[in-house]
Amino acid sequence: MNICVFLSAADLDERYTRPAREFAELLGKGGHTLVWGGSESGLMKVVADGVRRSGGRLVGVSVDFLAQVARADADEMVVTRDLAERKAELLARADAVVIMVGGAGTLDEATEILELKKHGKHTKPVVLLNTEGFYDGLKQQFRRMEAEGFLPVPLADLVFFAEDGAGALEYLLGPAGSR
Repeated sequence: MNICVFLSAADLDERYTRPAREFAELLGKGGHTLVWGGSESGLMKVVADGVRRSGGRLVGVSVDFLAQVARADADEMVVTRDLAERKAELLARADAVVIMVGGAGTLDEATEILELKKHGKHTKPVVLLNTEGFYDGLKQQFRRMEAEGFLPVPLADLVFFAEDGAGALEYLLGPAGSR
């Protein structure tokens, strides 16, 4: 399975890097392909290293202004003109999407993927990996949106909240990943 992972390129605390390494190992050992932003820094590097070390493939999608930090040993590296093209390319190459901890860029990617899914532009399973409760506030906001009628489809049809990498992968490999 080609699993697109949106995540931070920042160097983060062990409470985020340890679960990221564990998830990456599960991906690699499962023979999955990591489709990611292609960066050789921060949490992106941690996950790519773990997938590579565990036997998985790496497909990076960078953007021209970040090409200098793209991973040189990826099995495939695509460089796009802008962020919009990058997001479209990442989604096109993915069978499923996992959103890990990140900043404004990761949040932008997450909301675009969910908005496209809401409008039926894709049916790929989407998981928000809620490491250390990072997305508790977002989960609460989504539940409020659903309760107050802002989501035209059930929240459970848009996104699955996983507390750890094993739960995320179990969801993707179960009925959600067989779509």
